[in-house]
Amino acid sequence: MQRLIIPWLLVVAWMVLIFSFSAQPAEQSSSLSGGIVEPIIETIETVVPVVTIDKEFFHTFIRKNAHFFAYFILGVLSKHAFRRSGVIGMKAGIFAFFLSVVYAISDEVHQLFVPGRSGEVRDVLIDSAGAFIGIVIYYCLSKLYNRNKALSRS
Repeated sequence: MQRLIIPWLLVVAWMVLIFSFSAQPAEQSSSLSGGIVEPIIETIETVVPVVTIDKEFFHTFIRKNAHFFAYFILGVLSKHAFRRSGVIGMKAGIFAFFLSVVYAISDEVHQLFVPGRSGEVRDVLIDSAGAFIGIVIYYCLSKLYNRNKALSRS
């Protein structure tokens, strides 16, 4: 039973984390990501002083990558939870992808009601790509693990 509950608790906990970031008003969200971006830019410009970084572009790049990786992790966690629930093969991947995409859509709709935030189709596409890549990597690593496990038994 624990093998079933923990994976789903991780999925729900990750969704709550995504929701909490999405619930931040634009000013707070921008301040948080700016606090991450500024030291990175300063470090790059210190190490390579001939490089000039477009701060707005870099800030957007970091924010969009945060979308990608948040949903990459959601895809991995969802695939694992479905697999532990007895859903096997492509079906687990399809269910995990569907869950991730529906959550991404609901998250963007949620942002429509957060001060200064907006819901963007582009973000849903980035989120979906992250989930898809996470699910594919999970699938490939699972195949590799099972193959090595079978070889070690032989």
